[in-house]
Amino acid sequence: MAKSKSAYFCQSCGYESPKWMGQCPSCKQWNSFVEEVVTPASSRVPEWRSTTAGTATTKRTNKAAIIHEIVYSEEQRILTPDKEFNRVLGGGIVPGSLVLIGGEPGIGKSTLMLQLALSLPAVKTLYISGEESEQQIKMRAERLSQSSKANCYILTESSTQNIFKQIEVVKPNVVVIDSIQTLHSSQIESAPGSVSQVRECTAELLRFAKETNTPVLIVGHITKDGSIAGPKVLEHMVDTVLQFEGDRNHVYRILRSVKNRFGSSSELGIYEMQGAGLREVSNPSEIMLSQRESPVSGVAVAAMLEGVRPLMIEVQALVSNSAFGTPQRTATGFDSKRLSMLLAVLEKRFGFRLSAQDVFLNIAGGLRVEDPAIDLAVIAALISSQQDIPLPSQVTFAGEVGLSGEIRAVNRIEQRIAEAEKLGFDGIFISKYNVKGLDAKKYNIAISPMATLENLFNALFG
Repeated sequence: MAKSKSAYFCQSCGYESPKWMGQCPSCKQWNSFVEEVVTPASSRVPEWRSTTAGTATTKRTNKAAIIHEIVYSEEQRILTPDKEFNRVLGGGIVPGSLVLIGGEPGIGKSTLMLQLALSLPAVKTLYISGEESEQQIKMRAERLSQSSKANCYILTESSTQNIFKQIEVVKPNVVVIDSIQTLHSSQIESAPGSVSQVRECTAELLRFAKETNTPVLIVGHITKDGSIAGPKVLEHMVDTVLQFEGDRNHVYRILRSVKNRFGSSSELGIYEMQGAGLREVSNPSEIMLSQRESPVSGVAVAAMLEGVRPLMIEVQALVSNSAFGTPQRTATGFDSKRLSMLLAVLEKRFGFRLSAQDVFLNIAGGLRVEDPAIDLAVIAALISSQQDIPLPSQVTFAGEVGLSGEIRAVNRIEQRIAEAEKLGFDGIFISKYNVKGLDAKKYNIAISPMATLENLFNALFG
């Protein structure tokens, strides 16, 4: 056996150094280097190949092929009963793909994966857990009320060598790993969860997925800043990266696509956490909008897009006189820097005295919004609260606001208008630059094009 040596790895990005360093030259993090024992790659036998008869010594030689001679057939995806999960993946699970799901502790990652494994009676699924016992998984499966007809095998193991042996016995169609930070390979002499262990175990699972055309779903932990725990190369190795997020004070959870080689990387699925598991929300717009008997100032509805999915969300603003010398600027679900920019536009361009007032902004439902088309609804809610004038309840907004106070065009305006019409809104305020090429006659909704915020204020507040 070759002699092992030690090296220092950055726990943030996986950068390797022969000696300890105070700051990582790659990601600039301080005090992130940890010493690990490294085995030379030439002396390591891959766990997947070592457990397969005849593959340890057999090497396949690939030859270059001209692209127009490559035979291509459309992959038959594995469709799950969960339409939200299929949407985020781009139409179902691709055979041979490696999918990484990350999220905060207790957000529901294991529940989502177990619920998915139990909902595929026609597909043999192997659920591998390094964190829970068989009895604990069975208890959770009974709570989900789906274990009676499931074709799901449970394995509580953390050694990759034993895992691949069981895979050879069971021969599953789908493999679920919960979680990658608990696995360890006998080829690496370091603790589970370390950079080298996470990288090696993921490489073995990637090799298994590609050689056997079996999809592998991996659950990953996240760090305190919200990124996937482990080296950054982990996200580059997998085919798809999904983020499972949400506010613990709310029942709604969001499955967001961050990277996807087989579909859109900006898709979104919404779930509702219940006692019997996660329930998919097919029409989230009706849930995000509150029902009020009388209109209230400071509330506006925005027509936004998440991926290709239109959503109607409620923007709530509260502007009040500050009791202290420095006014507060608080935003929940919205970029606080963008809020400061919009407040500066209102004060500089239109004379609204907001510098001595507290401003609170909230996106209802616990959503985190990054679509710039929500700017117009934020502006309308802020002025409505400051003037204490309620906005029309059946009106929505879609437009980006520039530094000079102009209302800029947004993409896919037709989908936004169609969603507003479907939910029963009477009118929508958009940019006049979106009107070009828009057939307003096919919509049963009043479309109000605006060029500047001054036009919007005159239309709403007179």
